[in-house]
Amino acid sequence: MALAGLKVIEFAGLAPGPFAGMVLADNGASVTRIDRPSSTSSDVLCRGKRSIVVDSKLPSGRKLLIELISSADVLIDPFRPGVLERVGLGPEVFLGDGTRKGLNEKLIYARIVGFPRTGPQKDMAGHDINYLALSGVLAMLPGTSSKPTFPINLLADFAGGGLTCAVGILLAVIERGITGLGQIVNADMVSGTRYLSSFPLIQNYLGSGLFSGPRGTNLLDGGAPFYNVYTCKDGGWMSVGCLEPQFFKVFIETFVKNVPESFNPFDGWKPEPSTQFQKDEWPALEEYLAKGFLTRPRDFWAHVFHGTDACAVPVLNPQEAATQTSDIPVFHPQLSNREEKPRNTSEPENIVIKPGAHTYEVLKDFGLEDNRIRQLQDEGVLGKQSQRAKM
Repeated sequence: MALAGLKVIEFAGLAPGPFAGMVLADNGASVTRIDRPSSTSSDVLCRGKRSIVVDSKLPSGRKLLIELISSADVLIDPFRPGVLERVGLGPEVFLGDGTRKGLNEKLIYARIVGFPRTGPQKDMAGHDINYLALSGVLAMLPGTSSKPTFPINLLADFAGGGLTCAVGILLAVIERGITGLGQIVNADMVSGTRYLSSFPLIQNYLGSGLFSGPRGTNLLDGGAPFYNVYTCKDGGWMSVGCLEPQFFKVFIETFVKNVPESFNPFDGWKPEPSTQFQKDEWPALEEYLAKGFLTRPRDFWAHVFHGTDACAVPVLNPQEAATQTSDIPVFHPQLSNREEKPRNTSEPENIVIKPGAHTYEVLKDFGLEDNRIRQLQDEGVLGKQSQRAKM
């Protein structure tokens, strides 16, 4: 696999850090998660990783972490600014600071924070909705007339944070192949979300295109009746996205043919393909579609539009979507030279890792002898979760 042989140290964190680590692990990297003593974990982004417990509050624990990081290729730091510096694990220790040589100058030191490191919010606590708010994107999202609606924590945490950080790590790996040197990868979720949203933000800035009007009046933010979600008779939903005229023509002609014969909310008026371009008729079109979808259950409409170019498909719940691919999302995109190894990802032990489950195994792989591992255990560095079984 592409990243086979790459050693990654990932400090346990929430959402974006673990996701970045999972992207690397899915492509062959050896990812070791560093957990605190007596910690518990509900992290579901553990596929392909191992866990070791280390008490960084103890001098021997900090020494061990320095050793591990000094022989790693990548470090993923999910903490707020200054946390690792306070325990003597800042980037200058490994990469050098211009006045002294670092312990591991090939290290790629990847940091994920919420706010830009030089901004006024740099030391503040926050979550996905806060980063989304400061990115300018939340103000553009659909919602009610009084406020926008936020999605679940996908845009900032995972796209603007975790995935962006993983891309930065891969770029640094490529550059290291040229220079022989590592570097710091700084990813903040506000800036990452802005970069991810370049298309709508630039159009909004220029005042032209798909996002030039006020929120809720544009083609892709709920302003267009032919790009929206509609409720059906049984409470299910249908998504409609027929932006192009040829697709709208297929959609509206099919829709009108399949509402009940008695359906006549506007005394004989029915939408036609030309209605798409008559913006003054959009309110009537939206009401017609909303009331029309309510006359039939979701699966009826799904069957009617299946195999057509109407760009109308049912909104599947997670369980329904899983039956079409797999229970657990798998790595994407697919690479033609990649040999996929079947993995039973639905088993709990392959989803959530118990902290310290691989402590002995990992330390042996990093070259520690049994007597050193016993000493660390006796000093309490490895916590109560450490395994003695193979010693």
